[in-house]
Amino acid sequence: MNARSLRTVTALAGADFRERSRRPAYLVVLLGAVALAWLAVPARDAHWVIVNAGAYRGLYTSAYVGAVTALAASMWLMIGGFFAIRGSVTRDESTGVGQVLAATPMAGWAYLLGKFLSNVLVLGSMTGVLVVTSAVLQLIRGESRAVDPIGLLAPFLLLTLPVLAVTAALAVVFETIRLLRGGFGTVVWFFTASLGALAGQGGAAPLGGLGGQALADSMRADLTALGVRVTEFSVGFMYLDEPLRTFTWSGLHLTSGFLADRAVLTALSVGVAALPTLWFHRFDTRPPSRRRGAARPIEPTAGAGFGHRPVTVVVHGAGFAGLVGGEARVLVRHASLWWWLIAVGLALSGLAAPALLPIVWLWPVLVWSRLGAFRHESSMTGLLGAYPGPGRRAAAEWLAGVLFTALLGFGPMVRWLIAGSLPSLAIGAGCVLAIPSLAWSLGSVTRSQRPFQVLYLALWYAAVNMLI
Repeated sequence: MNARSLRTVTALAGADFRERSRRPAYLVVLLGAVALAWLAVPARDAHWVIVNAGAYRGLYTSAYVGAVTALAASMWLMIGGFFAIRGSVTRDESTGVGQVLAATPMAGWAYLLGKFLSNVLVLGSMTGVLVVTSAVLQLIRGESRAVDPIGLLAPFLLLTLPVLAVTAALAVVFETIRLLRGGFGTVVWFFTASLGALAGQGGAAPLGGLGGQALADSMRADLTALGVRVTEFSVGFMYLDEPLRTFTWSGLHLTSGFLADRAVLTALSVGVAALPTLWFHRFDTRPPSRRRGAARPIEPTAGAGFGHRPVTVVVHGAGFAGLVGGEARVLVRHASLWWWLIAVGLALSGLAAPALLPIVWLWPVLVWSRLGAFRHESSMTGLLGAYPGPGRRAAAEWLAGVLFTALLGFGPMVRWLIAGSLPSLAIGAGCVLAIPSLAWSLGSVTRSQRPFQVLYLALWYAAVNMLI
């Protein structure tokens, strides 16, 4: 890379970082990270914990506070931070910036590297805020007033940043693959990252995973030296009957192998970010026959199973029923035939086995997310504003979502009604009202489908695992 290319990459990354750091999503994810840091370093008499080493935890020194906060940050920013950094390539295409860049001498790899670096800057700036938050929490908890900058910063450099570099690289990959650019990519990443967060804590995780094993080994060694045998080490939000006992932890035991693994993981992320060079052609809209080795230009999509059709406004009749019918057609108009076949299959399966209802109500997340947001994202707000009765339109859109939800969940609720299981029926009816209400509210306020997609997936995951 010559000096000119380096300046181009850094200029692109800097401009992109400044634009994204001003967005509401950045603040939301950052506040979530700060809240998680507060949970990771609870008060001395608290009954919850993030890291549990056989009923022990370290005293709140800089090394311990930094380590547990860095580990929590890795898990949160890998999942939540991804949704704050994605969308940049799509935005360049929709605003015409991409087409302007395609006419410049900038190479495709330079554009991708600039996006990767911008992603790293966004996530890295959040990590920097968490470093300061950790120091403040250490002083607030008051178990140790001596702030050690190296002990505080080292866990973030070794545990958090390599994981975030991989996250930044995969965000670039997702944006250059048509199938993963929209809502389907949101679902895929949520479950992939959640599984990765669980697997990355184990000793078999490649290249040290999230770094949880290194933390566990060092804490276990210190406790063994004190004559305490530790058979359990767990990471995650847990409620305890009694507060954990404390010991003085000496910090991460850094080995040459662990340091090499983290360096390789960071370097690997750069290679992953450059991988889309094989198929990404900088928004070049020329026919494939005029481009050597060109692939089909990427296009924005609303999600897997949702085709591209012209947006039309259809009002069926003058009555409210006709308005609800029109809203229902708009809500499901992008669903393909195979999507409907799977939805019907799930609904019938729910009739045979009501326990499948959580799966039934996971499938339509991309349809629900259109409530309240579609008219803004499709630039139909001004057109619909000319139609009288905004209250009636909102009520019709919400009711269309309720009827759609009830249609998919009718199987289990019929079974509960026949069996006389009124509590289960009441919970099901409550979900029929709550899910579209949440989708419509978030879509109307944020004017985007993504907040509901992320929040609903998190709530669904917590409910299925009986965390709420």
